[in-house]
Amino acid sequence: MKTINPSEPARAINRAIVMAAAESSADSDLLPLQLVFVYGTLKRGQANHHQLAGSAFCGEAVLPELALYDLGPFPMAIASGDPSHSLRGELFAVPDAWLAALDRFEGVPRLYERQQRWLSDGRAVCVYVGRPRQVRHVARIRAGVWPAGP
Repeated sequence: MKTINPSEPARAINRAIVMAAAESSADSDLLPLQLVFVYGTLKRGQANHHQLAGSAFCGEAVLPELALYDLGPFPMAIASGDPSHSLRGELFAVPDAWLAALDRFEGVPRLYERQQRWLSDGRAVCVYVGRPRQVRHVARIRAGVWPAGP
């Protein structure tokens, strides 16, 4: 799995993502790729990271205007519209063909909705977001990162 330096210009990052995918599979059906922002159990070192096996890690990122809630075994991001709220997570280059499987894993549309959002550098990412009613009795994780540290 290749690591891509997030401080490189977006054009170089996109080229590196395509090259990493081409190296990992000669199957042209796997292109094009989507950047998927993960913030919970799909992150490296977490219980469900195996769902992203074979995808290219593209670095860490911050996604604005999302609030994070701890539902116990997993977190849920909710659109807040508040620029002071941000979510810290990881980016992976995922073949378009994998998005349907990720949607099923994330419980779309019952539990989550896959949304397109933009990082501060202008790159579009897919992220799984819940609804406010789902977290109405849960405290927000103010640090915007899961699992919450000590």
